Amino acid sequence: MRRTILITGASSGLGEGMAREYAKRGHNLALCARRLENLEQLKQECESLHADCRVEIRALDVNDHDAVFSVFREFEAFFGKIDRIIINAGMGKGASIGTGYFEANKQTAMTNFVAALAQCEAAMEIFRKQNDGHLVTISSISAVRGFRRALTVYAATKAGLTSLTEGIRIDVMKTPIKVTTVHPGFIRTDINAKVKNVPFIVDLDTGCKALVKAIDKESSNCYVPAWPWAWMHYVLRIAPLSWLAKMS
Repeated sequence: MRRTILITGASSGLGEGMAREYAKRGHNLALCARRLENLEQLKQECESLHADCRVEIRALDVNDHDAVFSVFREFEAFFGKIDRIIINAGMGKGASIGTGYFEANKQTAMTNFVAALAQCEAAMEIFRKQNDGHLVTISSISAVRGFRRALTVYAATKAGLTSLTEGIRIDVMKTPIKVTTVHPGFIRTDINAKVKNVPFIVDLDTGCKALVKAIDKESSNCYVPAWPWAWMHYVLRIAPLSWLAKMS
């Protein structure tokens, strides 16, 4: 069992939901996010879910790259070993390119890709030293194709993250280190709370249970929830642009 799990972006959404699911199973948790007050509440909740669950928290803005390395190393020192690191922190700001929202689009690009790179670097330093571990990146079903409006930059960053993770996987494929890319479909979180008419969307609890189940299998790529995304991603790859336009 991957005893100790580090999750970034754990103060809300998928990160918070996954933390609860792993707490129920008695894992140790290293949780970090910008909102420390949310983490403090989550820590108490997780420790109440299982007697064997130990939780350590740190405030972390993943765009502070030096802090990413420092926090990951602090967690490693506290627990002695980190077995799995889930790169989950991200955001979904932005708008159509050329409509005056460059700063919001840039912020999404920096958080979802450059900050993810920093987290992968810090995680893999730990795993290479241990010669063991499981790196997990939370990409998106939107990584499969381009999308319009607010999803344009978001989808591009997730496609970049999927490619980055595959490169890491190839680099360590002959070692004990495992690397997984998770492509969630539409799961209801704060990011999409105001979006209506989302196809195949599931609630947060359902989505996080599916995420944890998929992550624990440690396959290279997974699409969750399995229905319909295990086959729908093939459809998306060949769908006409007019069809994609209706999904965003």
